[in-house]
Amino acid sequence: MFSGIVEEKGVVKNIVHNKNLAVVTIKAKAVTKDTKAGDSIAVDGVCLTVTKKVKDELSFDVMLETLRCTTLGLVKKGSRVNLERALKVNDRISGHFVSGHVDCMANLNKIVLMKNYVELQISIPQGQGIYIVPKGSICVNGVSLTVGEVKKEQFSVYLIPFTLDVTNLGLVKENDKINLETDILAKYLFKQTQEAKSPYSFSKSKK
Repeated sequence: MFSGIVEEKGVVKNIVHNKNLAVVTIKAKAVTKDTKAGDSIAVDGVCLTVTKKVKDELSFDVMLETLRCTTLGLVKKGSRVNLERALKVNDRISGHFVSGHVDCMANLNKIVLMKNYVELQISIPQGQGIYIVPKGSICVNGVSLTVGEVKKEQFSVYLIPFTLDVTNLGLVKENDKINLETDILAKYLFKQTQEAKSPYSFSKSKK
């Protein structure tokens, strides 16, 4: 479990492509502290397991499904990726509950730049619109953000200078692919309301 508060940008140092699997090695600083093999790290919002640690480099096995469904299938040597260690039980949750299970990739349609203003307009992938609401939470490349304006086919998020500096959202370009994880609480709420409507719902009392 994560909070979507990115700790640093790591640099992809090496990618080894095997059959149905890629081994990705990332150079970092902050997240390597007290990290060992078996720990979970969110890489651009994707929960991965550390398989090897050598000094300031962490290696991860990325399976075929993850390569297909997330931007980790698009990264190259030198790519900058957002990194966050898993939450501790006694940590403050400054963002929102993030599972690290990316729902899909989305297209970055437009970047609106004005003085002290950065807006990302992001496409809404099919089936995800029911979980995206104004002032709700969304995780973009592992970054916990608040949803702004929502239209039929796209939504907006707004970035402060700190987010642009600390995360790779300051490096994205129009038409780039980005990882999306919608709010897990919204998913559970939707499921419960759907089950409540079902005539076969066990929550309804028998007459």
